[in-house]
Amino acid sequence: MYQGFFHFTEMPFSLTPNTDFFCALAPHNEALKVILSALSMSEGFIKVTGEVGTGKTLLCRKLINHLSDKFVACYLPNPYLSPDELRLAFAKELGIDVDTTGDIRGLHSAIEAKLLTLKKEGRQAVLIIDEAQSLSWDALEMLRLFSNLETEKSKLLQIVLFGQPELDDNLNNPKVRQIRQRISFSYRLRTMTSAEVDYYIGHRLTTAGGSEHLISKGLRAFVALATKGTPRLVNIVSHKILLRAYGQGKASANWAHMVSAVLDTDDCKRRLVPRQSIIILSLGVVVALGMLHVYGAASL
Repeated sequence: MYQGFFHFTEMPFSLTPNTDFFCALAPHNEALKVILSALSMSEGFIKVTGEVGTGKTLLCRKLINHLSDKFVACYLPNPYLSPDELRLAFAKELGIDVDTTGDIRGLHSAIEAKLLTLKKEGRQAVLIIDEAQSLSWDALEMLRLFSNLETEKSKLLQIVLFGQPELDDNLNNPKVRQIRQRISFSYRLRTMTSAEVDYYIGHRLTTAGGSEHLISKGLRAFVALATKGTPRLVNIVSHKILLRAYGQGKASANWAHMVSAVLDTDDCKRRLVPRQSIIILSLGVVVALGMLHVYGAASL
């Protein structure tokens, strides 16, 4: 792979959420501040939504790493759980000794006792759920029951939900109106602007130990256009650009690599309006003709 060729210490555009590459751009920075402010005020439910690929999971992990010792983070990355499984998973995250052969419903009392102990120690439990749009109605009801755990002065548990926009649709259902009314803070992640994509690509290149000039500002502008600023697509296209540059032994990427990478990414082609598609395809034709001219001249 191109890691050694471009002198990277690690792959700059891996799709695995790596908090070392967290880029404090406006949308993610603002979302993190909203969550931390809500947690400091001991609010109940906090909701963060965003389209596929906007960096919710990375933000989720950044939040966990950012929390002080005052908080006990309980992270559930898999929401496909029944109420009993949800209760069991939460108990394990709290460090409760779980006997799966016993009465699982008795766990609710054990969870409440553990939360009370943490509160007496001056600590606050935070249940963080990723992909929350996939929670069943019964699982959402279980979360509501968890949110009922409180002292006379404060909640014993705070819950942060990360999910796709479908989470909002689910919460608009009358079945879960009680939960909807308890959401005190919400944030909607947006995609990146062209300037933010430019900074994002440069940041990831240099964080990985490479040069930000591997992908020029002109190429980054077209990456922003083709991806509509969606972080995951920016990673995919940038990775393909570097692959093509590496395959040709080039020290940096060029327009041919960019056009090829975009045309090889279905989600980018779907997002382009006709005029933008014509621009990209025209660039591809120009690049192809240029290569034909070079190779044709070389054969004479």
